[in-house]
Amino acid sequence: MSKVRQHILVRMHRWRLKHLGERGFITVLSIVVGLLAGIAAVIIKNTVRITEQLVHHLISNEVQNYIYFALPVVGILLAILFIKFVVRSQVRHGIPNVLHSISKRKGKVSTHNLFSSVVTASLTVGFGGSVGLEGPTVATGTAWGSWMAKVFRLNYKNTILMLACACAGAMAAIFKAPIAAIVFAVEVIMIDLTVFSLVPLLLASSTAVVTSYLFLGQNVLYPFKVIETFTLVDLPFYILLGIVSGFVSVYFTKVYLFVGDIFEKLKNNRIRLLIGGTGLGALIFFFPALYGEGYESINECLSGDLNYLFDNSLFYSLREEMWAALALIVAVILLKIVATSLTFGAGGVGGIFAPTLFMGVNTGMLFALLVKRMGIKDINENNFALIGMAGLIAGVLHAPLTGIFLIADISGGYQLFVPLMITATFAYLIVRTFTPNSVYHIQLAKRKELLTHDKDANVLQLMEVKKLIETDFEVLAPDATLRDLTMAISRNHRNLFPVVEADGTMVGMVKMDDVREMIFNHELYDTVKIRELMYMPEYHIDPDDSMEVVTSKFESSGRYNLAVIEDGKYIGFISRARVFTRYRKQIIDVSHV
Repeated sequence: MSKVRQHILVRMHRWRLKHLGERGFITVLSIVVGLLAGIAAVIIKNTVRITEQLVHHLISNEVQNYIYFALPVVGILLAILFIKFVVRSQVRHGIPNVLHSISKRKGKVSTHNLFSSVVTASLTVGFGGSVGLEGPTVATGTAWGSWMAKVFRLNYKNTILMLACACAGAMAAIFKAPIAAIVFAVEVIMIDLTVFSLVPLLLASSTAVVTSYLFLGQNVLYPFKVIETFTLVDLPFYILLGIVSGFVSVYFTKVYLFVGDIFEKLKNNRIRLLIGGTGLGALIFFFPALYGEGYESINECLSGDLNYLFDNSLFYSLREEMWAALALIVAVILLKIVATSLTFGAGGVGGIFAPTLFMGVNTGMLFALLVKRMGIKDINENNFALIGMAGLIAGVLHAPLTGIFLIADISGGYQLFVPLMITATFAYLIVRTFTPNSVYHIQLAKRKELLTHDKDANVLQLMEVKKLIETDFEVLAPDATLRDLTMAISRNHRNLFPVVEADGTMVGMVKMDDVREMIFNHELYDTVKIRELMYMPEYHIDPDDSMEVVTSKFESSGRYNLAVIEDGKYIGFISRARVFTRYRKQIIDVSHV
C-alpha cells in the first residue's frame, strides 16, 4: 500500500512540476486547505451540538439543575481517557501549539491533531466545559495544512503559509468572518502579509466561509440590529469603555496565568481533574450562565434580555430586581475566566475566544447600565454590549484589528465601526501597559521562542546553534610540546588549537598568531609545553544559548571564532562567517512569507 501511495505521489509531483509553477500550486493548495479547515469547523460545531442534545436528552428535568454540577467533570474525564488510550500523546491548546510549531518545529504539527482536538473539544464543551471551539478548530485546520505541506514536500516558507491559510480558514468558518480571519492570521499568528501570501490567504478564508455557509447557513453568528448609530456625544463613553475593557483584559490574563501556574504544579492528573472539575461544577451550579461556550447568553445580552443570568439558577426569583442583575453581571464577568481556567486545568480542551466574547458583552452591558442608572446619560446598552466584545478581544489577544473586524463581521454591525475602533484601541493601549504579551504569546515569549513581525529576530530564532558548530579543529593535550603544535599546524588549516584534557575538559586554546615566531625556533620544540602557551578565552558559547545570545557574544568579544563548551567539555567552535552565511540562507528560506 505504501509503495502504491509513494508511486501516486511521485506522479503527482512530476505532473505539478510540469504544469504548475510555485505560485499556481500554492494557490490550488490554499483552496484545498481552506476547504479542509471549513469542513473541520462544520464537523466540530455539529459534533458539539449533537453532544449537547444527547446530554440534555439523557437528563430529566427533575435533576437538571443538580446534574450540572457533575456534567463538566464527566466530559473532561471522557476527554482525558480519549487522550490517554487513543491519542496517547499530549493534546496542546490550539493556537499556542500552532505558534510553537512555527517557531520550533518548522511548521510540523502532530498528526493526531487531524482528529484529536475535534473529539476532545466536543466532549469538553458538549458537557459544559466553559471554553470555546476556535482553538481546537484552528489546531485541526493547521494539522491538515501541515500534513499537506509534508505530503507535497513544501519548503519552510510555503509550509508556514499553509498553516496561516489553515488558521484563516478555520477562523473564517467557525465565526463566518472572512475578513477578520485574515487579520487574525496577521495579528495573532504573526504571518507577514505580503503580495505572495495575500492571494492564498484570501482564497483559503473565502473557501472556508463558503463551506461554512453551505452546511451551517449564512446567518451571522450574533444577529444585531443597529437602532442608534454613533453620535459624537457618546465618544467619551466609548473611550471610557475601552479603558474599562483594558483593565478587565488585564484581569483575564493575570487570572488565567495564575490558575494555570497552580495546576502546573499538580503533577497528578486525578487531583487536577478532581479540583478543576469540582470547582467548575460548583461555579456552573451557582451561575449556570457560565455553562459551555455561552453563545446563547451572548445573543440574549445583545438583545437586552438579561434572563440568561437567572435561568436555571438559585437566583431565579430575583429576576425582576435590577440590583440582582447588576450583581450577577459582575459575578459572571469575574468568574468566567476562573471557570475557563479550571476547565483547562482539569484537562479539558478548548479555546479562549468564546470566554473573551462572553466577558466582553457583559462588560459592555454592565458599563451601559451603570451609566444609565447613575443618571449620567441615557446610552444604548445593546451598542455598548457589542462594542465591549471588541474591547476584550483587543485586550486579551493584543489584537485590536481582529477585535474590530471580528465583531463587525459576526454581528453585521459595520455602522458602529468608529466606536469599535475607539474602544478597541484604548483597551489595547491599557493592556499593553500591564501585560506586554497576550495569553497566546506570553509562554513562548518567556522561553524566547516567539516569532514576531521582526524578520531579523525571527531569522535568528529559527537558526539552531548546534547546526553551526564546527569540529574540524586539531585538539592538543596540555602536556603536548611545541613540536606537537607544529605538526598540528602542518596538518590543519585552522589557526586556533583547543587544549583539552583526557576527559574532554577544555582548559585553554592556542592561537597561531601567538606562536608564529616560536615555531621557527627548533631549539624550543621539545622544551616549551602547550600549557605555557595556552590561554582561556573570556567568551564561549553554550549549545543551549539562543542565537541572540550568540550574536551578542560575537559583538562583545570582537572575535571571529568562539569555543562551544558544555559543562566544561569541549564541543567545537562557531565562526562569525558561518553564522553570517547561515543567516543569509535563512533569510532566503523565509522570504515572501
